[in-house]
Amino acid sequence: MKIKTFFFTFIILLSSTAVVAGQKTLRTVKNGAFNRGEVLTFRIHYGFLDAGEAILEVKKDVRTFAGRDCYHVVGTGRTLGAFDWFFKVRDTYESVIDQQGMMPWLFIRRVNEGGYKINQNVSFNHYKDSATSEKATIAIPEYTQDLVSAFYYARTLDFTNAKEGDQFEINGYLDDAIIPLNLKFLGREEVKTKKGTFRCIKLRPMLQEGRVFKEQEDMTIWVSDDKNRIPIRVQTNILIGSIKMDLTDYENLANLPAIVRD
Repeated sequence: MKIKTFFFTFIILLSSTAVVAGQKTLRTVKNGAFNRGEVLTFRIHYGFLDAGEAILEVKKDVRTFAGRDCYHVVGTGRTLGAFDWFFKVRDTYESVIDQQGMMPWLFIRRVNEGGYKINQNVSFNHYKDSATSEKATIAIPEYTQDLVSAFYYARTLDFTNAKEGDQFEINGYLDDAIIPLNLKFLGREEVKTKKGTFRCIKLRPMLQEGRVFKEQEDMTIWVSDDKNRIPIRVQTNILIGSIKMDLTDYENLANLPAIVRD
C-alpha cells in the first residue's frame, strides 16, 4: 500500500512539475558513452575469495517522466558461494535518468544485506530543486544525482585535458541528505582482466569517510579510456577489510572498447 501511495503522490508531483516547466530550461548533456541495452557484469572479491556478482543494465524500454524521455537503469548485487551462507546479500537499485539532462527523476532502493533491509523510493523535481522520499522533502543542489545516475552521468565527463589532481564535482543524494561524489583524476594506466588488458583512466571518488569507508580516499576506480568509460576495476578499503570488483563481461557497448591486448 505504501508503494502505491508513493507512486500516486509521484504522479501528482509530475503534474505540478508541468505547470512550472516553462520557468526553467533544463540542461543538455551530450552522451556518447552508452545506449539502451547495455549490460555490464562484475565479479566481486573479498580478499582472495569470490564474494559476489553485480550487474548494471540499461533497459531497452523508454521511460517517460515529466514529459521527457528517460533511461531506465537497474543495478543488482548478490553474494555467491560461502558468503551466501553466512551473509546473504540481495540488493536492487533502479534509476530513471533524464535522457537529455542526465539527472534522475526516480530512484528505487531495495537493500537486503544479512537481514538488514532498506526500501526507499525517491522522486526528484529538477524544476524546483527538491527530492522527496517517504520520510522527507529536501532542497537539493541543481542536478543532484542518485547513486546509480551519478555513475552514468560521470561517464559523460570529458577527461581529455585532465591533469593529475583535477577534481570533477558531483552532488549526490542518499538517505535524505546531500553527499559529495566528487571524482579526482589520478592519471592513466593499463589494467589486465579476464576480458583483456584495457587502457584506463584512474579516478578516485572523494567519499564520505566514517560511514562505510575508513578514509575519504579509500576507493579507486579504473574506467576504460575510450568513449564508453566503463568501469574495469574498482578497489576499496572498507571498515572490515578490502573489496575488489572486476569487469567480467559486457554486452551492447556504444563504442569499441579500449582493449590493448586480449
